[in-house]
Amino acid sequence: MAEREIPEHFLEGYAHILAEVSATGRRLTRPELASRRALGEQAAEAGYGLRSLVGAHLAATRAAWPRSPGSADSALAAVQQAVDAFAEGYERAQRLAVRQEEAARREFIDDLLFGRSDLGRLAERAERFGLRLSHAHAVAVAQGPTGYDEGDAVPRRVERALMARFGHREVLLTTKDGRLLCIAPGHEDEVLPYFAEQAHAATDGGRVAVGRPQPGPGGVVQSYEEALNALEMAERLGLRAPVLYAADLLVYPVLARDRQALTDLVLGTLGPLTAARGGARPLLDTLTAYFDSGCVAAEAARRLSLSVRAMTYRLDRIGRLTGADLSDPAHRFTLQTATIGARLLDWPATEP
Repeated sequence: MAEREIPEHFLEGYAHILAEVSATGRRLTRPELASRRALGEQAAEAGYGLRSLVGAHLAATRAAWPRSPGSADSALAAVQQAVDAFAEGYERAQRLAVRQEEAARREFIDDLLFGRSDLGRLAERAERFGLRLSHAHAVAVAQGPTGYDEGDAVPRRVERALMARFGHREVLLTTKDGRLLCIAPGHEDEVLPYFAEQAHAATDGGRVAVGRPQPGPGGVVQSYEEALNALEMAERLGLRAPVLYAADLLVYPVLARDRQALTDLVLGTLGPLTAARGGARPLLDTLTAYFDSGCVAAEAARRLSLSVRAMTYRLDRIGRLTGADLSDPAHRFTLQTATIGARLLDWPATEP
């Protein structure tokens, strides 16, 4: 594509300065340097490329080059000063534009994730950042051992990987509260799993949670909150998986929704374990390992570094204290639900 022709007013006064400086040997004055910087800022704001602008200055230099050989050094010094001041103004304008763009992006992200803006207006602003909020979107959140800001090495590494794999597919990568966020169209099934893979590696084994695709302008907020809740739930439950999908964890919010009923279940079912020597914690850990291993006593014993005989003894002790029969599916379901509830309530460390 042909480059735009540089308007003459961006070179206003340049030939006159060059001619005068080459004749007198003086350096450019402060007002002259200030005028070059101002023109550089104007050219940047107008969207002209610095390469083309420097080329225009060199062409003007050739046209106004002094004929006296003795004035060449002064002329070259003037060219250097003028072009340097012009480039300084250009770069200053670009830095300001970048800061303004970053501020606008941050404001948009905050409004998008907290729903603090009119949804119609939010959808209009989203198109500027490559999102079509009329479609369904899903959000993945990555949390590492430290916090991350936009521009840090980790977000840049993940963004480069996403761009290399998917190009421009209406994907927005950003940071919020020290976490990495990826917002992608709901139908792009490969994007968020790949983001999770890259973020897990880039954050030195950090954890990633993926919300469900949700429709409409408010869908991003819902999916984001689901991902955050999944991270919190994994922390409370001690889940080990590096990638969590909110769709796979829906049972836990259901359990936690009625806290009083959950408290009654935990205390009513597992409360008798507090009468055991050493308290309820060792026996609760036994139940957790037992259920996490698919109710295989030998595997649960291995996880707890116990002998199978010791594991069997603990399970019998739990049965005697609670009155539950682990071979009965209904009793087993009640115990497992109560065990999950205890982890959600942080019982017995915290009194419900």
